[in-house]
Amino acid sequence: MRVFVADHPLITHKLTVLRDVKTPQPTFRLLIEELMTLLAYEATREVRVEPHEIQTPVAPTTGVRLSEPLPLVVPILRAGLGMLEGMVKLIPTAEVGFLGMVRDEETLQPTTYAERLPESLAGRQCFVLDPMLATGGSLAGAIEFLFARGADDVTAICVLGTPEGVEAIREAAGDREVTLVLGALDDGLDEHAYIVPGLGDAGDRLYGTAQ
Repeated sequence: MRVFVADHPLITHKLTVLRDVKTPQPTFRLLIEELMTLLAYEATREVRVEPHEIQTPVAPTTGVRLSEPLPLVVPILRAGLGMLEGMVKLIPTAEVGFLGMVRDEETLQPTTYAERLPESLAGRQCFVLDPMLATGGSLAGAIEFLFARGADDVTAICVLGTPEGVEAIREAAGDREVTLVLGALDDGLDEHAYIVPGLGDAGDRLYGTAQ
């Protein structure tokens, strides 16, 4: 598994504002979108392309375009939705699927409660969006789900992660093609499995506490 932790002053600055408990919800949403676009730039470094001939105003030339099947972007509901717009701004032709996963607060194990994905992901590069990599259970479950559908290359993009979460994803990945892109690697987890110092519950700060 490849792991990339962003090291850029703009990302660190935006993360600082995100972490602040005083940051209002509209600003939080905007910053998540902006951060996602910055992280997506790194996450798509190995996106598959093919040669494409075009005519410029001056002369013919050969560039590239995204290969088919097109990349599939998969936000994990609900917090991953906050990252979706920032991703599709960078690759607007990508297709989008949805995966609903919830963590049992007693066992900390994930369960899938909804999915909207193609029956076959054979040959697909998949980009999974999940703001918080805490224990790694939900993201590992999502990655396993995508490989079971036939995906052959999965990149997970998270705003924050922990060493425990990274190791969980590394174990789940095995020898498969998995890349993990993080905005920052935090210290670890508290007794309630929340990221420390973290930024709180990303879903609640994006959308409120309505059930």
